[in-house]
Amino acid sequence: MSQDDGGGQQEAGLTTGEVARRLGVAPTTVRSWDRRYGLGPAGRVGGRHRRWTPADVALLERMCALTATGVPPAEAARAVLGAPPPVSSPRPQPADAPPEPPASGASRAHAGMRLGDARHECRGLARAALRLDAVALDELLNSAVETYGLVDAWQEIVMPTLQAVGRKWETSGERYVEVEHFLSWHVACALRRAAPPVADGLPGGTVLLACVPGENHTLPLEALSAALAQRRVAVRMFGAALPVEALVEAVRRTGPAVVGLWAQSRTTASRPLAQHVAGMSWGVRGSRRQATVMTLGPGWAGKAVGGALRPPGLAEAVDAVETRVRG
Repeated sequence: MSQDDGGGQQEAGLTTGEVARRLGVAPTTVRSWDRRYGLGPAGRVGGRHRRWTPADVALLERMCALTATGVPPAEAARAVLGAPPPVSSPRPQPADAPPEPPASGASRAHAGMRLGDARHECRGLARAALRLDAVALDELLNSAVETYGLVDAWQEIVMPTLQAVGRKWETSGERYVEVEHFLSWHVACALRRAAPPVADGLPGGTVLLACVPGENHTLPLEALSAALAQRRVAVRMFGAALPVEALVEAVRRTGPAVVGLWAQSRTTASRPLAQHVAGMSWGVRGSRRQATVMTLGPGWAGKAVGGALRPPGLAEAVDAVETRVRG
């Protein structure tokens, strides 16, 4: 529920757009459920504009929970409103048929994400991802970036949701892999939409970003690349699992101010590789230059590299790079 400056709830209630963002659905979906199934707000402002109370939102949350498990919307609406199901003859079952699974309790247990006290935007993203709702997911991601800025949206909304989906996959016996892939793809697209094109600046003022060999988790690097682009810092992004020889050649050819190396796992983080890149130099004799190496990701924990930067998060990484490039 929206709150005023004194901490009290606004009597007018939430708008349809606010409810949609909280639930992780498109506003058109909320309006459709109102029109088709009577899941609308009890009150309206001026007789026209919908204003949703906590009780109204609670009904929609139950609707989302049911449809996320595959229950058809019409059937879910009947369950939410307490209406009896349509009368139909039971389908004949073979004598040796296995018993029917529980109606919805077990299915709903699989649908929940462990988001704890995460902000409501995280829950909205998780619900949209579970439903594989591409339209709602894009709207929610775009809204988060526009409302909070790319860095805050990544740290406070996107990352907690990605981590919750990852935990769900790890604890569900290989289930929900499609949800993780679906969410990751849409996050990557949102990051690229948010990144303006940036022309190369002064020689030695660019940034090279790459995952170390054997590392395929690129989303955090894509977030850094997009955030730097918004600061008008030129970035060359090489993505997943860049081979050692290719990394060395890319550094020699581009002469970057900063080389960011991402490692998700300790097994892929290579201290000798980071030291080698930090020791590389180029340019004419008497004015040779070197790049500042920035070790990124949890894989570098405990693997200090002399002279390398080790920012703890996206905001710190962006500030460190900008200082090095412009300083």
